[in-house]
Amino acid sequence: MAAKKKSAKSARKTGKKAAKRAAKVKAKPATKRIPGKAKRPARPAAKAASKKTAVRKAAARKPAKPAAKKPAPKPAAAPVVPTSAAKPAAAPKPAPKPAPKPAAKAAAIASPALAVPPGVKVTGAIKPGYEQILTHDALSFVAELERMFGRRRRELLAARAERQRRLDAGEKPDFLPETQAVRDADWTVAPLPRDILDRRVEITGPVDRKMVINALNSGASVFMADFEDATTPTWSNLVEGQANMRDAIRGTITFTDPASSKFYKLNDKHAVLFVRPRGWHLPERHVLVDGQPMSGSLFDFGLYVFHNAKAALDRGTGPYFYLPKMESHLEARLWNDVFCHAQDKLGIKRGSIKATVLIETILATFEVDEILYELREHSAGLNCGRWDYIFSFIKKFANDPACVLPDRASVTMTAHFMRSYSQLVIKTCHRRNVHAMGGMAAQIPIKDDPAANDAAMAKVRADKEREAGDGHDGTWVAHPGLVPIAKAEFDRIMPEANQIHRKRQDVHVTAADLLQVPAGPKTETGLRTNINVGIGYLEAWLRGLGCVPLYNLMEDAATAEISRAQVWQWITHKAVLDDGRTVDAGLCRQIIREELEKTRALVGEKRFLNGRYQEAAEMFREMIEAPVFPEFLTLPAYDWIVAHEEQ
Repeated sequence: MAAKKKSAKSARKTGKKAAKRAAKVKAKPATKRIPGKAKRPARPAAKAASKKTAVRKAAARKPAKPAAKKPAPKPAAAPVVPTSAAKPAAAPKPAPKPAPKPAAKAAAIASPALAVPPGVKVTGAIKPGYEQILTHDALSFVAELERMFGRRRRELLAARAERQRRLDAGEKPDFLPETQAVRDADWTVAPLPRDILDRRVEITGPVDRKMVINALNSGASVFMADFEDATTPTWSNLVEGQANMRDAIRGTITFTDPASSKFYKLNDKHAVLFVRPRGWHLPERHVLVDGQPMSGSLFDFGLYVFHNAKAALDRGTGPYFYLPKMESHLEARLWNDVFCHAQDKLGIKRGSIKATVLIETILATFEVDEILYELREHSAGLNCGRWDYIFSFIKKFANDPACVLPDRASVTMTAHFMRSYSQLVIKTCHRRNVHAMGGMAAQIPIKDDPAANDAAMAKVRADKEREAGDGHDGTWVAHPGLVPIAKAEFDRIMPEANQIHRKRQDVHVTAADLLQVPAGPKTETGLRTNINVGIGYLEAWLRGLGCVPLYNLMEDAATAEISRAQVWQWITHKAVLDDGRTVDAGLCRQIIREELEKTRALVGEKRFLNGRYQEAAEMFREMIEAPVFPEFLTLPAYDWIVAHEEQ
């Protein structure tokens, strides 16, 4: 009980500090508008504006005259600004006189009214076009999901916390005795749709407009549009991302780069679209249902399936998903129940939804059969999520000094516990007649250094050769330039659509195999890399960018999580570097200061001061010095984002 109070107190303290820092930061309101054509409804000045917009307008005016009584001019039509546009300008202040002079200024602050169902409150700003995504029926649909399944979600999160307390006390995971019958039985998942039988190369990325088009046109078999680790969950990113998904499914998505005027559109032949909603642990604070923030998972999933399930099926594909951060088969059961309800409500056949589960937590590895069984009507297989898996290993065994990992660069897929996990996934999936997807190659082409580029691409080839040779049915890449390299290796080793026929009966994995801690060095270089990359990624995340190229790798939130987790682990257990120094808070603070100065010199004074480096460094420091391991970096960081948006 003491540990529980200590953990909760630490979490509240971290969140309060994040919100307090956010309150000191001057807001930078964005003016970009949603892609797609939108009819703006006529609006009287005081009625159609949201309550929050009215408050902000009143605060901006001089208090001498009640401006709300004056009729607003009809806003002039404004050009649509796509999601990937250049950095938006600040919204202009309304003039205190009867009407602002330029019509464009009035358009910039125009907010269409939403028809909000009872019990639902939308606190995010409503820009032109948002009303096409946040329709009355769509909001009713996601609110119903929250009311039906929100309580179970919270109970499962509480079960996670209880399991963590047992692990902190020394318990180690094992295969569940109560589900032995499921593992022993000869069952298979439902047959797969034709368009996802061949998934040899999948590309992942954020949901902004230009990235979506480039990924779909990359030559990959599948594009996973990521509302989770590759997207900062700002309100605009989420709603505009849903608009981009709508246009992508219908083949109408286009984009004109504002800097180069280059025009982008979909090729006739393009990748199949999968969508990854946020994990069960993340809330959506911009939408309240009966006074409480709803689940980010249900918000992302619900809007996408409501707007696109029928359209996808009409076009010969389907509503396909990736499900992240799962820790037990009971969490998979909840997703399955959500799928069944959604299909029934939308009037589509059960089994139309297909989902691949990312096995990216150490606990889920012990329940891979059970997870597939729970989703057997909707399963599209499993995937090996590398960085999050290592992060999970550190997190779940945070209190065990015997589980301290070496430099993360040395923990590769050839480490025994990692190779055991990937081969268990392959054997399990193939026994159940479904895909076992490989992991991410995060490298990006290095244009200005041919030798370094050759070395990086050689690593990609070796990694994909190993995956295909082991029996994976496909793999992930982070950059279009890697698609041909990965495809060549799978084409050579896997000429058929997949290799589900390779049952891998030679694989025998025990709990001890999955828990074997790898040996390796602990170096100052590894420590500095974790601090530098962790702060660098977090800085971009706080600016609204969730997918960031750093040091020739495409990084997402998993990078920041493993970086801060390893530094916390080394401080907590007083890890000794190979030069004899003990890692402590003082050493890490010194390195933080030094790495910030290096970054300042690298990016320049102006970019450094205009960025979020100080906020990111302070948040990173708080996380690595926390007395109890903070479960997710993205929780306090999201609090910071929301507080900043509300200013």
